[in-house]
Amino acid sequence: MVLYAAHSPAQVVTPIQNPSSISGSAPRIVQASDHNIPRERISRNAVKVLESLLAAGFESYLVGGCVRDLLLDRVPKDFDVATAAEPEQVSELFRNCRLIGRRFRLAHVRFGREIVEVATFRASHASSDTPGDGETNIDGRIVRDNVYGTLEDDAWRRDFTVNSLYYDIRDDTIVDHVNGMADIEARTLRLLGDPDTRYREDPVRMLRAARFAAKLDFSLEDETATQIEELSYFLGEVPPARLFDETLKLFLSGHAEASFDQLQRFYLFEELFPETARYLEVERAERFVRQALVNTDLRIAEGKPVTPGFLFAALLWEPMHRLTSEYRGNGMSEFQAHDVASHDVINTQSQRISFPRRFSLMAKDIWTMQPRLEQRKNRRARGLLERPRFRAAYDFLALRCQAGDSKLKSMVDFWTKAQEGDFSQAESSGDGKKRGGRRRGGGNGNRAPSGNANGNRDVNGNRDIDGNREVNGNTLAGHDSAASGEHRPRRRRRRRRKPAAV
Repeated sequence: MVLYAAHSPAQVVTPIQNPSSISGSAPRIVQASDHNIPRERISRNAVKVLESLLAAGFESYLVGGCVRDLLLDRVPKDFDVATAAEPEQVSELFRNCRLIGRRFRLAHVRFGREIVEVATFRASHASSDTPGDGETNIDGRIVRDNVYGTLEDDAWRRDFTVNSLYYDIRDDTIVDHVNGMADIEARTLRLLGDPDTRYREDPVRMLRAARFAAKLDFSLEDETATQIEELSYFLGEVPPARLFDETLKLFLSGHAEASFDQLQRFYLFEELFPETARYLEVERAERFVRQALVNTDLRIAEGKPVTPGFLFAALLWEPMHRLTSEYRGNGMSEFQAHDVASHDVINTQSQRISFPRRFSLMAKDIWTMQPRLEQRKNRRARGLLERPRFRAAYDFLALRCQAGDSKLKSMVDFWTKAQEGDFSQAESSGDGKKRGGRRRGGGNGNRAPSGNANGNRDVNGNRDIDGNREVNGNTLAGHDSAASGEHRPRRRRRRRRKPAAV
């Protein structure tokens, strides 16, 4: 192990006492024999980063969620490092380093698919002698946070006590400035500093509080919880793109239903999805959203893929359904009403949470195919199976049935059999009337959809089998390949005659 080297004079940062800390108080040092973190569970790449920083003379520690999760015997999603080195100094040490961020300057050190995030110790803005390093707006929200300090300063600048524990690889001890170990033992989530000030600095901390309470099954300390209810409206000032990232963490990390409960408890869901929140008092709407989240958690637990497009289609289904009914009452056709309503709902929601176009297109496709799935005539049914988004739309239909819409059961059964090549229900459900005119090219109209001989579509060897991922990560449109070995009759061309001169 590389021993810690002393800083050179150029690297020394003058200690500045954070107002929230106790002056002169010594941190609690938890010895290796008193905690349950084995070295082999720590990312080898994170250890490499720490060893290089220490060898260069920079005080450095593992910090944040990785230390917390290891103490709770959970598998960390990633490993973060806090250091006395400034971002530019980190970049000089690692060729595989990229500096990111303006509001909060960070270094990403990449090892293949793994990224070790390295952050410089932060300090209170009041301690900065350089204008522009730390800025807040008129409401107290941080717009720039690049004031550097010491380990103790950094400990008090973090959000929650349980995220402010520092693991030292030199002797495998944990440095605790904020009594975070006691809160982990008590399974309590406590915001550092004055909750009113800290939530105003960064309103996303309210979403993080709800997410950690759901993920860890922790209780929120009284003041930490009370201020969320009073300041939830500040989420309206957060950029929509940032809220998209936070929404994915809430609902696509395996604890979607528990996160939904926490968001509801603190009136945060209505800040994220205001149109959906209007209808949650209706039992049907709340049951549908909850069932979608339960299914998402199950898929993640089973290691199956999920996608934001399907999730957003479920979360916004009730306002879309209501608006469609309103437009139909105004004289629009069913398909036109679906198209216009889906466009309007997506545009309204994007003002609060901005999600990429590929996901909004997927949600629209799912919605607009719902009425088409009621068309079970043989030829039309086979055509729908060709649609790239058929499986997603089918899974959405099954979700609606599962959430209590029992009249959809026969429809779900039909499409389940149709995917296996059984169209007997379609063939027997017609009205027995023959359509006028001659079918071009002959044939009996029972050609299997493109893909497998039994009608199961297969694009480049992959099936969009669950409605929760895209084929090869792309949005496909109009893919239509002939079934292997099948003869497709040529169509006879008709010559158009010029109209006779008057």
